[in-house]
Amino acid sequence: MAIEGPLKELGLHDVFHLLDLSRKTGVLRVTSPLRRNQGTIYFDQGAVVAAEIRSNPHPLGALLVSSGKITESELARARASQEAGDTRRIGEILVELGAVTQRELERLIRMQIEEVVFEVIGWREGYFSFTEGPLGGVRTEAGIRIPTEALLMEGARRIDEWSRIERQVPHLGVVPALATGAGQREVVLDLRPPEWEVLALIDGARDLREMAAALGRSEFDVAKTVFGLYSSGVVTLHDVRRAEVDAARPQRVEDTLVEVARLLEAGDVETARLEAEALAAGYPNDPRAHLAAAQVQLAAGRAREAEAAARRALGLDPALADAHRLLGDALLAQGQFGDAAAWWERWLALVRDGGEDGLLRGRLTKALAAARVLQGYLKGHHDG
Repeated sequence: MAIEGPLKELGLHDVFHLLDLSRKTGVLRVTSPLRRNQGTIYFDQGAVVAAEIRSNPHPLGALLVSSGKITESELARARASQEAGDTRRIGEILVELGAVTQRELERLIRMQIEEVVFEVIGWREGYFSFTEGPLGGVRTEAGIRIPTEALLMEGARRIDEWSRIERQVPHLGVVPALATGAGQREVVLDLRPPEWEVLALIDGARDLREMAAALGRSEFDVAKTVFGLYSSGVVTLHDVRRAEVDAARPQRVEDTLVEVARLLEAGDVETARLEAEALAAGYPNDPRAHLAAAQVQLAAGRAREAEAAARRALGLDPALADAHRLLGDALLAQGQFGDAAAWWERWLALVRDGGEDGLLRGRLTKALAAARVLQGYLKGHHDG
């Protein structure tokens, strides 16, 4: 059995519930073109047994080394055994060598799987595809089996907690640093050992993802601990990614607007809509982003959404000429002829004669006259 479709129609929570209740065995692939990312989750009789993600593959050996559980030489010995013909997984070899305990290995593998699941389960756009069948060559480390219901409950809890901290910790690329003057004044900290471990790694250079890898702990737990330290005034947070995005903003907006126009011309309205919505979400204060969203929503036949986007654009820039025209078009599509004509008139007052605007001006002038006639007819018909 194959199950597939867009995430906007069937969310991953529902997909997981379906696979759990029907005790399915197979591979679930989740792709997000906007994130340029893909996650793969393996199910065995409804339980999750393995997971991987393109953006952060979490190689087990590297994770064990970075977290101090094994040494580089121990990892090299295990890899040498594989190269010599040992068909066991790297974790099994390391346990036999005494480099890591079975319990510690299972904890890290479970954490790897959970982090992938919690990453993809938050995606609201993209596509999923489940292929049922034996897992075949997929070999899972340490025989891990995680009940799907437990993953969904923990995922819901994390989403709820992230909603509280995301204003200060919007993503795992945030870099914490000791607050200026923290070393010059007397501060009494009542921290637990795991919190001291996180504090000891803060150097103003490593981001939360790197710190989690170095500690061998979940990224969520590290983010939550850093948020607590920030709330206590012990650390400051630097959003390097946002600074880079802001620096690249003008070109990013221009490039996306060109791409949206190209997609619309090619007739790929759905991809254009995803691009425009992502642009508006990423740059909520840029009126051009909302203008692009209005254009795409109108092309998709969603007049109400187009009207809302055009009004957002005008709220940011009342002199944005094309927003007046698109708002008129959206109102016309909803049968509001008088209001549409009023916004078209505003557009006509803003644009110059000649060129492409001149041609559009001529067509819109005729449309405006027709709208006025139709409005008068409907009013007379209603009054009569």
